[in-house]
Amino acid sequence: MSTTDFIVERDGEDLLLPGSLPLLPLRDVVVFPYMVTPLLVGRPRSIAAVEAAMEQEKYLCVAAQMEAENEDPGPEEIYAASTVVKVLQIIRTPDDTLKILVEGVARVSAYEVIAGDLYHRAIVEPVVEDLTTNTETEALGRSIKQRFKEYVRLNKRLPDEVLLSVLNMDEIGRMADSISAYIVGKMPVKQELLGQPSLQRRLRQINQVLADELDILEIEQRIDHEVQSQVQKNQRDFYLNEQLRAIRKELGYSGDDDSEIEDYAKRVEQSSMSDEAVDIAKREMSRLDRMPPMSPEAAVVRNYLDTLLALPWSKKSKDRLDTKKVRKRLDADHFGLEKVKERILEFLAVFKMTKKMQGTILCLVGPPGVGKTSLGRSIAESMNREFVRISLGGVRDEAEIRGHRRTYIGSKPGRIIESLRKAGTRNPVFLLDEIDKMGNDFRGDPASALLEVLDPEQNGSFSDHYLEVEFDLSNVMFITTANSLHTIPPALEDRMEIIRIPGYLEHEKMVIARKFLAPRQMKRNGVDQWKGGFKKTAFQEIIDHYTRESGVRNLEREIAGICRKVAKKKSETGRFPLAVTGKTVESYLGSAKYRRRQVDRKPEIGVVIGLAWTMAGGEILEVEVASVPGTGKVTITGNLKEVMKESAETALSYSRGWCREMSGEWFKENQIHIHIPEGAIPKDGPSAGIAMATAMISLLQGVPVRTDVAMTGEVTLRGKVLPIGGLPEKAVAALRAGSKHLIIPADNERDFNELAPEVRDKLNVHLVGDMAQVLDLALVKPRTRKKAPITKSRAKTKTTGKRK
Repeated sequence: MSTTDFIVERDGEDLLLPGSLPLLPLRDVVVFPYMVTPLLVGRPRSIAAVEAAMEQEKYLCVAAQMEAENEDPGPEEIYAASTVVKVLQIIRTPDDTLKILVEGVARVSAYEVIAGDLYHRAIVEPVVEDLTTNTETEALGRSIKQRFKEYVRLNKRLPDEVLLSVLNMDEIGRMADSISAYIVGKMPVKQELLGQPSLQRRLRQINQVLADELDILEIEQRIDHEVQSQVQKNQRDFYLNEQLRAIRKELGYSGDDDSEIEDYAKRVEQSSMSDEAVDIAKREMSRLDRMPPMSPEAAVVRNYLDTLLALPWSKKSKDRLDTKKVRKRLDADHFGLEKVKERILEFLAVFKMTKKMQGTILCLVGPPGVGKTSLGRSIAESMNREFVRISLGGVRDEAEIRGHRRTYIGSKPGRIIESLRKAGTRNPVFLLDEIDKMGNDFRGDPASALLEVLDPEQNGSFSDHYLEVEFDLSNVMFITTANSLHTIPPALEDRMEIIRIPGYLEHEKMVIARKFLAPRQMKRNGVDQWKGGFKKTAFQEIIDHYTRESGVRNLEREIAGICRKVAKKKSETGRFPLAVTGKTVESYLGSAKYRRRQVDRKPEIGVVIGLAWTMAGGEILEVEVASVPGTGKVTITGNLKEVMKESAETALSYSRGWCREMSGEWFKENQIHIHIPEGAIPKDGPSAGIAMATAMISLLQGVPVRTDVAMTGEVTLRGKVLPIGGLPEKAVAALRAGSKHLIIPADNERDFNELAPEVRDKLNVHLVGDMAQVLDLALVKPRTRKKAPITKSRAKTKTTGKRK
């Protein structure tokens, strides 16, 4: 493209300038006419442009690039308003960069930039300036000179020689360009001054820029004076903080910059917090705005705002409401537990129909190792919800639930809110584990704090002490677990739907070990390629002689021990051993740890099978009563506690009343010894009352007691049988021990209905109301001394019979 050279006037002389010039892009620098300034040139294209200019007439076109970070700006990324400069001096440095000294010659407009291989060329044309002067330009010139004097006085970076050189300039346009070059302003402002052809408008802009800069310099000077009057020597950090404080006070905003407050405000607007939470967040942001950044209180406010904004105010996971898929997932993770699974499916079905969350809190009660905690995780996965678990064992401080108030150092939210923040959704499955093991002391009662959490009528507006704002927990599915209900306060128990999970029966343990435990432990121990595996007899041997539990935790532990030994043999010999059978279990696990407590003896006088509830499930108790020569005293052994001793005395009094013919002379010459075996284990409770009474009457009458009958119930002095607790676990223990008949109080009929179908099908359960019925069922008939059949028809007796 053809270019046209042009002539510009400078200091009364005409200069002929080429219309096509090498282009030198500048970063954050604007060169004005008559301005002499050094430039550091390091980019390859820029160096090539300077060298090209030196080979010609030393003229360059310099223009500011729009983005300073751009290393190689294109033609469209360079301002058109530019300046023709002449290179006065060039110095080459050892690192291949150039230091050049240039002088501005004329304003031009680079209306086209031609990209070259080595450097860019600019096609320029002179800017036709309107240099008309009048009284307004004269007044503007005087105002600019006066303000520039003040500017140089306040700005320590400009020497006084600059002021003298500018004031000695007669031409007002040249003075304007010189002042523009010395003003500390932003690059777009200077670029606008360079591109302004009208002298009068340019003077107005310069005057305004100087006025703004003077205001800033005066404020800086006042701030510096305020800070200097407050600080002392050798307190540099304090000085910097005070200076920052003064700047904030003057400018009306806080922070190193206002980005922090703006970020919080933006996050609050984008959140779905309640109106109350938004008001509190804005109030805290206002407090933070007025605080020094290094203040400890500022850190507390930031933590509070971060916690408030991190809560899932509206985020919910999408529920999986296909009951068939949920049932399939639950069956894949847990064997049995039909009642629990049925309750979960009912919950989902109602939720699917109503689209509203039910206010039901499930409490899974059962011995350790039956899968209560893992069931909660499976429920969450089957429903496609997040799973949150909190262990409440040993928790004594109410603040663990409700959080600490922010007046305390190190305060934080309670575990409910903190777990919801980690879950990231407002409708997780929330498992409160070991709810029966909470304590209380001078710090408060956490069980009372849970009353609000687990009450569907109140948890829609749960208030944490740290947040001090209501949060809706009504969409959370709460599940609690416990080993016993005895230690749970009645008010808390009333808020939960109790689902009992009794111990597993032997056939259930066999299935669980075969389908779940053995494959899992083989995979964990790296022996999943072991083809031999476990035979059915091996599982039976482990269950009978190496574990004594209601759950399967120890069973899995023993299976893991065998898998580890199999892995050891594989690493030593290079091959897997044969399958583990019942006969080879001892070679892996050593001698049997327990003997199986089976009722396999003949009927005896004074020996009765009782039942007990423990934290590990149900156990059988063999109540033994014997008579020895003495003076009528009663000896009670077996590590019995007070309640059980009183129950034994009550049973003795009833027995003496039942056998009045022996209560006189016989007791003067004999005494009764009551013993409960396994004396190292403490025993307590009234539920062995009918067992001890039956054993004593058996002794006094000389009638043996049937060995296939187990019994539990409290006895009174009048022979009434009162209800007891822990019936599901006791029934499982009776069935496990080989009993065929189970005698229970008639008032426990409701608990009887909760027994697993497998237990009810294999046990003849008899409901009794007094000791006469117990003796009729348990004692061998005196006439035949043979085992009397127990009636199964409720038509013959109101208190006995197998319930179906």
